[in-house]
Amino acid sequence: MTAAAINIIIAAMTDYPYLVTISSEKGGVGKTTLATNLAIFLKALNENLPVSILSFDNHFTVDRMFEIKGQPLKGDVADFLRGAPGGELLHTGQYGVSYIPSSKALSDLKHSVQGPLMLARFLASAQIPGVLIIDTRPDLDILTQNALFAADRVIIPVKDMASLENCRNIFELFEKKGFDKKSLSLIPCLIDSRIKFDGPFQDQRSLLKAYAINRGYRCLDTYISKSPKVESLATNPSGKVYPILTHARNTEVYGQFTQVARTVLADFRASPSPRALLFRQWLASEEERNNASFSARQEGMRQDCLFCKRPLLPETSGTAGFYFESSDGAACGFLEDHCFSEVLLASIFNLGKGLSPDDPKRHMFNDATRGSSFVFRPLRNASETMVEFSRFDREGMQLLKKLYPLREHEGGILSRERSGLFTLVTETIADHAQPGNTFLLVHPVNPERPEGILVEENYREFAKLKKRIAAQMEA
Repeated sequence: MTAAAINIIIAAMTDYPYLVTISSEKGGVGKTTLATNLAIFLKALNENLPVSILSFDNHFTVDRMFEIKGQPLKGDVADFLRGAPGGELLHTGQYGVSYIPSSKALSDLKHSVQGPLMLARFLASAQIPGVLIIDTRPDLDILTQNALFAADRVIIPVKDMASLENCRNIFELFEKKGFDKKSLSLIPCLIDSRIKFDGPFQDQRSLLKAYAINRGYRCLDTYISKSPKVESLATNPSGKVYPILTHARNTEVYGQFTQVARTVLADFRASPSPRALLFRQWLASEEERNNASFSARQEGMRQDCLFCKRPLLPETSGTAGFYFESSDGAACGFLEDHCFSEVLLASIFNLGKGLSPDDPKRHMFNDATRGSSFVFRPLRNASETMVEFSRFDREGMQLLKKLYPLREHEGGILSRERSGLFTLVTETIADHAQPGNTFLLVHPVNPERPEGILVEENYREFAKLKKRIAAQMEA
Protein backbone atom coordinates (compact mmCIF):
# COMPACT_ATOMS: atom_id res chain seq x y z
CA MET A 1 0.00 0.00 0.00
CA THR A 2 1.38 3.42 -0.98
CA ALA A 3 2.02 6.23 1.50
CA ALA A 4 -0.75 8.26 -0.16
CA ALA A 5 -3.25 5.45 0.33
CA ILE A 6 -2.24 5.10 3.98
CA ASN A 7 -2.70 8.84 4.48
CA ILE A 8 -6.18 8.64 2.99
CA ILE A 9 -7.13 5.86 5.40
CA ILE A 10 -5.77 7.81 8.38
CA ALA A 11 -7.61 10.95 7.27
CA ALA A 12 -10.81 9.02 6.73
CA MET A 13 -10.67 7.50 10.22
CA THR A 14 -9.87 10.76 11.99
CA ASP A 15 -11.94 13.35 10.17
CA TYR A 16 -14.59 11.70 8.00
CA PRO A 17 -17.11 9.28 9.52
CA TYR A 18 -18.21 6.01 8.02
CA LEU A 19 -21.97 6.50 8.28
CA VAL A 20 -24.43 3.71 9.04
CA THR A 21 -28.09 4.75 8.79
CA ILE A 22 -30.83 2.64 10.31
CA SER A 23 -34.10 3.34 8.52
CA SER A 24 -37.60 1.99 8.00
CA GLU A 25 -40.93 3.64 7.29
CA LYS A 26 -42.60 1.09 9.53
CA GLY A 27 -42.57 1.71 13.25
CA GLY A 28 -42.00 -1.02 15.79
CA VAL A 29 -39.48 -2.99 13.74
CA GLY A 30 -36.57 -2.58 16.19
CA LYS A 31 -34.77 0.36 14.56
CA THR A 32 -33.62 2.06 17.74
CA THR A 33 -32.66 -1.22 19.43
CA LEU A 34 -30.60 -2.08 16.38
CA ALA A 35 -28.93 1.36 16.21
CA THR A 36 -28.01 1.69 19.88
CA ASN A 37 -26.83 -1.88 20.41
CA LEU A 38 -24.91 -1.96 17.12
CA ALA A 39 -22.90 1.03 18.37
CA ILE A 40 -22.07 -0.78 21.62
CA PHE A 41 -21.11 -4.05 19.92
CA LEU A 42 -18.88 -2.20 17.42
CA LYS A 43 -17.04 -0.54 20.29
CA ALA A 44 -16.72 -3.88 22.11
CA LEU A 45 -15.21 -5.54 19.03
CA ASN A 46 -12.64 -2.76 18.58
CA GLU A 47 -11.97 -0.55 21.59
CA ASN A 48 -9.71 1.76 19.54
CA LEU A 49 -12.46 2.47 17.00
CA PRO A 50 -14.31 5.75 17.67
CA VAL A 51 -18.05 5.05 17.56
CA SER A 52 -20.75 7.70 17.85
CA ILE A 53 -24.51 7.88 17.44
CA LEU A 54 -27.30 10.41 17.00
CA SER A 55 -31.03 10.24 16.43
CA PHE A 56 -33.43 12.14 14.19
CA ASP A 57 -36.31 10.71 16.22
CA ASN A 58 -37.73 12.42 19.29
CA HIS A 59 -37.98 9.56 21.81
CA PHE A 60 -34.59 10.29 23.49
CA THR A 61 -33.69 6.59 23.79
CA VAL A 62 -30.14 7.39 22.67
CA ASP A 63 -29.79 9.87 25.52
CA ARG A 64 -31.28 7.46 28.08
CA MET A 65 -28.82 4.74 27.09
CA PHE A 66 -25.60 6.73 26.72
CA GLU A 67 -25.93 9.82 28.92
CA ILE A 68 -23.46 10.21 31.77
CA LYS A 69 -25.16 12.12 34.56
CA GLY A 70 -23.64 15.45 35.46
CA GLN A 71 -21.90 15.96 32.12
CA PRO A 72 -22.41 19.55 30.90
CA LEU A 73 -24.32 19.80 27.63
CA LYS A 74 -22.65 21.61 24.73
CA GLY A 75 -25.29 21.37 22.02
CA ASP A 76 -27.61 18.86 20.36
CA VAL A 77 -28.74 17.47 17.01
CA ALA A 78 -30.66 20.66 16.21
CA ASP A 79 -27.43 22.67 16.56
CA PHE A 80 -25.73 20.22 14.20
CA LEU A 81 -28.44 20.79 11.60
CA ARG A 82 -28.02 24.53 12.03
CA GLY A 83 -24.38 24.18 10.98
CA ALA A 84 -22.47 23.68 14.24
CA PRO A 85 -19.43 21.37 13.75
CA GLY A 86 -20.55 17.85 14.66
CA GLY A 87 -17.25 16.91 16.25
CA GLU A 88 -17.62 19.73 18.77
CA LEU A 89 -21.10 18.48 19.76
CA LEU A 90 -20.03 14.92 20.60
CA HIS A 91 -20.51 13.97 24.24
CA THR A 92 -18.63 11.16 25.95
CA GLY A 93 -21.18 8.43 26.58
CA GLN A 94 -21.64 5.16 28.40
CA TYR A 95 -19.88 2.02 27.08
CA GLY A 96 -17.29 4.14 25.26
CA VAL A 97 -19.82 5.35 22.66
CA SER A 98 -20.01 9.09 21.97
CA TYR A 99 -23.33 10.70 21.12
CA ILE A 100 -24.90 13.97 20.07
CA PRO A 101 -27.87 14.69 22.36
CA SER A 102 -31.34 14.49 20.84
CA SER A 103 -33.61 17.50 20.36
CA LYS A 104 -37.31 18.33 20.44
CA ALA A 105 -36.79 21.10 17.89
CA LEU A 106 -36.22 18.89 14.82
CA SER A 107 -39.79 19.17 13.54
CA ASP A 108 -39.44 22.97 13.49
CA LEU A 109 -36.14 22.73 11.60
CA LYS A 110 -37.39 20.61 8.71
CA HIS A 111 -38.52 23.58 6.64
CA SER A 112 -35.02 25.07 6.81
CA VAL A 113 -33.20 21.93 5.63
CA GLN A 114 -31.73 22.83 2.25
CA GLY A 115 -32.20 19.71 0.18
CA PRO A 116 -31.36 16.02 0.72
CA LEU A 117 -27.56 16.54 0.66
CA MET A 118 -27.24 19.08 3.46
CA LEU A 119 -26.19 16.42 5.98
CA ALA A 120 -23.54 15.10 3.58
CA ARG A 121 -22.14 18.62 3.37
CA PHE A 122 -22.06 18.95 7.16
CA LEU A 123 -20.42 15.54 7.63
CA ALA A 124 -17.73 16.50 5.14
CA SER A 125 -16.47 19.09 7.63
CA ALA A 126 -17.82 17.67 10.93
CA GLN A 127 -14.54 16.00 12.00
CA ILE A 128 -16.39 13.06 13.51
CA PRO A 129 -14.00 10.07 13.57
CA GLY A 130 -14.62 6.37 13.04
CA VAL A 131 -18.18 5.06 12.66
CA LEU A 132 -21.29 7.21 13.06
CA ILE A 133 -24.72 5.59 13.42
CA ILE A 134 -27.94 7.54 12.75
CA ASP A 135 -31.33 6.38 13.98
CA THR A 136 -34.16 7.85 11.88
CA ARG A 137 -37.87 8.46 12.21
CA PRO A 138 -40.34 5.92 10.72
CA ASP A 139 -40.96 8.03 7.62
CA LEU A 140 -39.11 9.40 4.59
CA ASP A 141 -39.10 13.06 5.60
CA ILE A 142 -36.28 15.39 4.57
CA LEU A 143 -34.14 14.46 7.59
CA THR A 144 -34.42 10.74 6.83
CA GLN A 145 -33.57 11.41 3.18
CA ASN A 146 -30.45 13.27 4.28
CA ALA A 147 -29.42 10.35 6.49
CA LEU A 148 -30.04 7.87 3.65
CA PHE A 149 -28.14 9.74 0.94
CA ALA A 150 -25.12 10.48 3.16
CA ALA A 151 -24.78 6.87 4.35
CA ASP A 152 -22.04 4.40 3.45
CA ARG A 153 -24.39 1.63 4.58
CA VAL A 154 -28.14 1.65 5.13
CA ILE A 155 -29.61 -1.15 7.22
CA ILE A 156 -33.38 -1.57 6.89
CA PRO A 157 -34.99 -3.75 9.57
CA VAL A 158 -38.11 -5.71 8.49
CA LYS A 159 -40.28 -7.86 10.73
CA ASP A 160 -43.32 -8.64 8.54
CA MET A 161 -44.74 -8.28 5.03
CA ALA A 162 -45.98 -4.73 5.73
CA SER A 163 -42.50 -3.50 6.62
CA LEU A 164 -41.06 -5.40 3.65
CA GLU A 165 -43.50 -3.67 1.31
CA ASN A 166 -42.48 -0.29 2.74
CA CYS A 167 -38.87 -0.97 1.71
CA ARG A 168 -39.91 -0.34 -1.86
CA ASN A 169 -40.22 3.39 -1.14
CA ILE A 170 -36.58 3.63 -0.03
CA PHE A 171 -35.34 1.73 -3.08
CA GLU A 172 -37.51 3.84 -5.39
CA LEU A 173 -36.18 7.01 -3.74
CA PHE A 174 -32.60 5.94 -4.50
CA GLU A 175 -33.64 5.03 -8.06
CA LYS A 176 -35.28 8.43 -8.59
CA LYS A 177 -32.27 10.35 -7.29
CA GLY A 178 -29.77 8.21 -9.18
CA PHE A 179 -27.98 6.94 -6.06
CA ASP A 180 -26.24 3.56 -5.88
CA LYS A 181 -28.55 1.03 -4.18
CA LYS A 182 -25.65 -1.23 -3.20
CA SER A 183 -25.50 0.55 0.15
CA LEU A 184 -29.00 -0.73 1.04
CA SER A 185 -29.36 -3.96 3.02
CA LEU A 186 -32.31 -5.56 4.77
CA ILE A 187 -32.18 -7.46 8.04
CA PRO A 188 -35.11 -9.52 9.40
CA CYS A 189 -35.84 -8.29 12.92
CA LEU A 190 -37.99 -9.40 15.84
CA ILE A 191 -38.31 -12.86 14.31
CA ASP A 192 -40.40 -15.22 16.44
CA SER A 193 -38.73 -18.63 16.16
CA ARG A 194 -41.90 -20.34 17.45
CA ILE A 195 -43.76 -19.56 14.24
CA LYS A 196 -43.41 -22.34 11.67
CA PHE A 197 -44.82 -22.85 8.18
CA ASP A 198 -45.33 -25.80 5.89
CA GLY A 199 -43.44 -25.80 2.60
CA PRO A 200 -40.00 -24.55 1.54
CA PHE A 201 -40.04 -21.53 3.84
CA GLN A 202 -40.47 -22.94 7.29
CA ASP A 203 -40.05 -19.80 9.41
CA GLN A 204 -40.45 -16.02 9.29
CA ARG A 205 -36.80 -15.37 8.58
CA SER A 206 -36.55 -17.58 5.50
CA LEU A 207 -39.90 -16.34 4.21
CA LEU A 208 -39.01 -12.63 4.52
CA LYS A 209 -35.57 -13.19 3.04
CA ALA A 210 -37.01 -15.10 0.07
CA TYR A 211 -39.53 -12.34 -0.65
CA ALA A 212 -36.81 -9.70 -0.31
CA ILE A 213 -34.43 -11.48 -2.70
CA ASN A 214 -37.29 -11.99 -5.16
CA ARG A 215 -37.79 -8.20 -5.19
CA GLY A 216 -34.08 -7.63 -5.83
CA TYR A 217 -33.23 -6.50 -2.30
CA ARG A 218 -29.96 -7.39 -0.60
CA CYS A 219 -30.13 -9.02 2.84
CA LEU A 220 -27.62 -9.45 5.61
CA ASP A 221 -26.71 -13.05 6.35
CA THR A 222 -27.96 -12.84 9.91
CA TYR A 223 -31.19 -11.73 11.58
CA ILE A 224 -32.42 -10.53 14.98
CA SER A 225 -34.73 -12.74 17.00
CA LYS A 226 -37.67 -11.62 19.10
CA SER A 227 -36.69 -11.90 22.76
CA PRO A 228 -38.71 -11.10 25.90
CA LYS A 229 -35.41 -10.61 27.71
CA VAL A 230 -34.29 -7.95 25.23
CA GLU A 231 -37.68 -6.22 25.34
CA SER A 232 -37.38 -5.89 29.11
CA LEU A 233 -34.10 -4.00 28.73
CA ALA A 234 -35.92 -0.92 27.41
CA THR A 235 -39.12 -1.25 29.43
CA ASN A 236 -38.56 -1.81 33.14
CA PRO A 237 -39.40 -0.20 36.51
CA SER A 238 -36.02 1.58 36.70
CA GLY A 239 -36.77 3.56 33.53
CA LYS A 240 -33.28 2.86 32.20
CA VAL A 241 -32.27 1.36 28.86
CA TYR A 242 -29.80 -1.49 29.24
CA PRO A 243 -27.60 -2.88 26.44
CA ILE A 244 -27.74 -6.43 25.14
CA LEU A 245 -23.95 -6.69 25.48
CA THR A 246 -24.05 -6.56 29.29
CA HIS A 247 -27.57 -7.66 30.19
CA ALA A 248 -28.47 -10.36 27.66
CA ARG A 249 -25.24 -12.30 27.17
CA ASN A 250 -26.87 -15.71 27.25
CA THR A 251 -29.49 -14.96 24.61
CA GLU A 252 -29.53 -15.83 20.91
CA VAL A 253 -29.78 -12.13 20.18
CA TYR A 254 -26.33 -11.54 21.70
CA GLY A 255 -24.70 -13.73 19.05
CA GLN A 256 -26.78 -12.17 16.28
CA PHE A 257 -25.72 -8.64 17.19
CA THR A 258 -22.12 -9.82 17.32
CA GLN A 259 -22.46 -11.05 13.75
CA VAL A 260 -24.10 -7.83 12.54
CA ALA A 261 -21.37 -5.75 14.17
CA ARG A 262 -18.66 -7.88 12.57
CA THR A 263 -20.26 -7.39 9.15
CA VAL A 264 -20.36 -3.62 9.57
CA LEU A 265 -16.81 -3.57 10.95
CA ALA A 266 -15.54 -5.56 7.96
CA ASP A 267 -17.27 -3.14 5.58
CA PHE A 268 -15.77 -0.19 7.42
CA ARG A 269 -12.27 -1.63 7.14
CA ALA A 270 -12.79 -2.30 3.44
CA SER A 271 -13.89 1.30 2.79
CA PRO A 272 -10.85 3.59 3.07
CA SER A 273 -12.80 6.44 1.48
CA PRO A 274 -16.16 6.97 3.21
CA ARG A 275 -18.75 9.09 1.46
CA ALA A 276 -18.04 12.02 3.76
CA LEU A 277 -14.46 12.12 2.44
CA LEU A 278 -15.56 11.69 -1.17
CA PHE A 279 -18.10 14.48 -0.73
CA ARG A 280 -15.41 16.71 0.78
CA GLN A 281 -13.19 16.07 -2.23
CA TRP A 282 -16.09 16.90 -4.55
CA LEU A 283 -16.78 20.11 -2.61
CA ALA A 284 -13.11 21.05 -2.89
CA SER A 285 -13.14 20.50 -6.66
CA GLU A 286 -16.38 22.48 -6.97
CA GLU A 287 -14.93 25.30 -4.91
CA GLU A 288 -11.81 25.35 -7.08
CA ARG A 289 -13.92 25.38 -10.24
CA ASN A 290 -16.20 28.10 -8.88
CA ASN A 291 -13.21 30.21 -7.85
CA ALA A 292 -11.77 29.85 -11.35
CA SER A 293 -15.10 30.88 -12.88
CA PHE A 294 -15.34 33.81 -10.46
CA SER A 295 -11.83 34.98 -11.42
CA ALA A 296 -12.57 34.57 -15.14
CA ARG A 297 -15.69 36.70 -14.83
CA GLN A 298 -13.72 39.38 -13.02
CA GLU A 299 -10.87 39.40 -15.54
CA GLY A 300 -13.05 40.49 -18.44
CA MET A 301 -14.89 43.12 -16.44
CA ARG A 302 -14.76 46.88 -16.76
CA GLN A 303 -13.15 48.28 -13.61
CA ASP A 304 -14.77 51.73 -13.49
CA CYS A 305 -18.23 53.25 -13.83
CA LEU A 306 -19.25 54.11 -17.40
CA PHE A 307 -20.53 57.53 -16.39
CA CYS A 308 -18.39 59.04 -13.64
CA LYS A 309 -15.28 56.91 -14.38
CA ARG A 310 -14.94 56.19 -10.67
CA PRO A 311 -13.04 52.92 -9.99
CA LEU A 312 -15.46 50.33 -8.63
CA LEU A 313 -13.23 47.25 -8.69
CA PRO A 314 -11.18 45.78 -7.16
CA GLU A 315 -11.98 48.20 -4.33
CA THR A 316 -15.26 47.68 -2.52
CA SER A 317 -16.45 51.26 -2.44
CA GLY A 318 -20.03 50.54 -1.41
CA THR A 319 -21.43 52.58 -4.35
CA ALA A 320 -21.68 49.97 -7.12
CA GLY A 321 -25.43 49.45 -7.16
CA PHE A 322 -25.94 47.71 -10.53
CA TYR A 323 -24.28 45.03 -12.62
CA PHE A 324 -24.50 45.12 -16.41
CA GLU A 325 -23.85 42.39 -18.96
CA SER A 326 -24.50 42.23 -22.68
CA SER A 327 -26.50 39.33 -24.06
CA ASP A 328 -23.40 37.96 -25.82
CA GLY A 329 -21.27 38.32 -22.66
CA ALA A 330 -18.76 40.58 -24.41
CA ALA A 331 -19.32 43.52 -22.06
CA CYS A 332 -19.85 43.47 -18.31
CA GLY A 333 -19.15 45.58 -15.25
CA PHE A 334 -20.71 47.61 -12.48
CA LEU A 335 -22.47 50.95 -12.48
CA GLU A 336 -22.33 53.49 -9.69
CA ASP A 337 -25.72 53.50 -7.96
CA HIS A 338 -26.38 57.24 -8.28
CA CYS A 339 -25.13 57.47 -11.88
CA PHE A 340 -27.45 54.80 -13.24
CA SER A 341 -30.38 56.13 -11.23
CA GLU A 342 -29.86 59.56 -12.78
CA VAL A 343 -29.85 58.04 -16.29
CA LEU A 344 -33.18 56.36 -15.60
CA LEU A 345 -34.63 59.53 -14.08
CA ALA A 346 -33.56 61.83 -16.92
CA SER A 347 -33.63 59.63 -20.04
CA ILE A 348 -36.33 57.05 -19.29
CA PHE A 349 -38.83 58.29 -16.71
CA ASN A 350 -38.53 62.03 -17.50
CA LEU A 351 -38.33 63.01 -13.82
CA GLY A 352 -35.32 65.23 -14.40
CA LYS A 353 -31.87 65.21 -12.82
CA GLY A 354 -31.06 66.38 -9.34
CA LEU A 355 -34.26 65.15 -7.73
CA SER A 356 -33.98 65.80 -4.00
CA PRO A 357 -33.05 62.76 -1.85
CA ASP A 358 -36.07 63.56 0.33
CA ASP A 359 -38.50 63.78 -2.56
CA PRO A 360 -41.20 61.07 -2.24
CA LYS A 361 -40.89 60.39 -5.95
CA ARG A 362 -37.24 59.43 -5.50
CA HIS A 363 -38.11 57.02 -2.67
CA MET A 364 -40.73 55.35 -4.87
CA PHE A 365 -38.29 55.29 -7.75
CA ASN A 366 -35.50 53.71 -5.66
CA ASP A 367 -37.84 50.99 -4.38
CA ALA A 368 -38.89 50.20 -7.95
CA THR A 369 -35.33 50.01 -9.29
CA ARG A 370 -34.07 47.72 -6.50
CA GLY A 371 -36.73 45.16 -7.40
CA SER A 372 -36.35 45.37 -11.18
CA SER A 373 -33.99 44.46 -14.00
CA PHE A 374 -33.61 46.71 -17.03
CA VAL A 375 -32.95 45.84 -20.66
CA PHE A 376 -31.67 48.16 -23.39
CA ARG A 377 -31.73 47.00 -27.04
CA PRO A 378 -30.83 49.20 -30.04
CA LEU A 379 -33.23 48.94 -33.00
CA ARG A 380 -32.93 50.48 -36.49
CA ASN A 381 -35.82 52.75 -37.40
CA ALA A 382 -36.44 54.19 -40.84
CA SER A 383 -34.41 57.31 -40.13
CA GLU A 384 -32.56 56.75 -36.86
CA THR A 385 -31.46 54.23 -34.29
CA MET A 386 -33.89 53.69 -31.44
CA VAL A 387 -33.43 52.03 -28.04
CA GLU A 388 -36.04 49.59 -26.83
CA PHE A 389 -36.20 49.89 -23.06
CA SER A 390 -37.82 47.12 -21.00
CA ARG A 391 -38.34 46.67 -17.29
CA PHE A 392 -38.60 43.16 -15.81
CA ASP A 393 -39.34 41.88 -12.34
CA ARG A 394 -37.01 39.49 -10.51
CA GLU A 395 -38.77 36.47 -12.05
CA GLY A 396 -38.23 37.73 -15.61
CA MET A 397 -41.77 38.99 -16.26
CA GLN A 398 -41.90 42.06 -18.48
CA LEU A 399 -43.52 45.06 -16.74
CA LEU A 400 -42.82 47.87 -19.20
CA LYS A 401 -41.57 48.40 -22.76
CA LYS A 402 -40.94 51.72 -24.55
CA LEU A 403 -38.91 53.11 -27.48
CA TYR A 404 -36.51 56.04 -27.20
CA PRO A 405 -34.34 57.72 -29.83
CA LEU A 406 -30.62 57.08 -29.39
CA ARG A 407 -29.16 60.60 -29.44
CA GLU A 408 -25.71 61.60 -28.32
CA HIS A 409 -26.85 64.75 -26.52
CA GLU A 410 -29.71 65.17 -24.08
CA GLY A 411 -31.07 68.45 -25.41
CA GLY A 412 -30.44 67.87 -29.08
CA ILE A 413 -27.52 68.39 -31.41
CA LEU A 414 -26.71 71.87 -30.03
CA SER A 415 -26.46 70.60 -26.44
CA ARG A 416 -23.04 69.94 -24.98
CA GLU A 417 -24.31 67.49 -22.37
CA ARG A 418 -23.89 63.90 -23.47
CA SER A 419 -26.88 61.62 -23.05
CA GLY A 420 -26.47 58.99 -20.34
CA LEU A 421 -28.56 56.57 -22.40
CA PHE A 422 -26.22 57.07 -25.38
CA THR A 423 -23.16 56.43 -23.19
CA LEU A 424 -24.70 53.31 -21.70
CA VAL A 425 -25.57 51.75 -25.05
CA THR A 426 -22.58 52.76 -27.18
CA GLU A 427 -19.93 51.82 -24.60
CA THR A 428 -21.33 48.38 -23.83
CA ILE A 429 -23.06 46.82 -26.83
CA ALA A 430 -20.58 46.23 -29.64
CA ASP A 431 -22.93 44.82 -32.29
CA HIS A 432 -24.23 48.12 -33.66
CA ALA A 433 -23.87 46.99 -37.26
CA GLN A 434 -26.87 44.72 -36.74
CA PRO A 435 -29.15 46.42 -34.20
CA GLY A 436 -31.71 44.16 -32.56
CA ASN A 437 -29.39 41.18 -32.16
CA THR A 438 -27.81 42.26 -28.88
CA PHE A 439 -29.18 43.71 -25.69
CA LEU A 440 -27.80 44.97 -22.40
CA LEU A 441 -29.15 43.68 -19.07
CA VAL A 442 -28.70 45.88 -15.98
CA HIS A 443 -29.43 44.16 -12.67
CA PRO A 444 -29.39 45.54 -9.09
CA VAL A 445 -26.75 44.23 -6.67
CA ASN A 446 -25.97 44.61 -2.99
CA PRO A 447 -23.91 47.84 -2.75
CA GLU A 448 -22.04 46.48 0.28
CA ARG A 449 -20.82 43.44 -1.68
CA PRO A 450 -21.52 43.96 -5.40
CA GLU A 451 -19.08 41.25 -6.48
CA GLY A 452 -21.36 38.70 -4.78
CA ILE A 453 -23.33 38.43 -8.03
CA LEU A 454 -20.27 36.80 -9.62
CA VAL A 455 -20.24 33.94 -7.09
CA GLU A 456 -21.31 30.73 -8.81
CA GLU A 457 -24.67 30.24 -7.11
CA ASN A 458 -25.73 33.88 -7.55
CA TYR A 459 -24.41 34.13 -11.08
CA ARG A 460 -26.27 30.95 -12.01
CA GLU A 461 -29.52 32.65 -11.01
CA PHE A 462 -28.57 35.78 -12.96
CA ALA A 463 -27.79 33.66 -16.04
CA LYS A 464 -31.21 31.97 -15.76
CA LEU A 465 -32.86 35.38 -15.61
CA LYS A 466 -30.93 36.55 -18.67
CA LYS A 467 -31.95 33.40 -20.55
CA ARG A 468 -35.64 33.92 -19.73
CA ILE A 469 -35.41 37.55 -20.86
CA ALA A 470 -33.57 36.58 -24.06
CA ALA A 471 -36.35 34.13 -24.96
CA GLN A 472 -38.92 36.89 -24.61
CA MET A 473 -36.81 39.33 -26.61
CA GLU A 474 -36.49 36.83 -29.44
CA ALA A 475 -40.24 36.22 -29.42
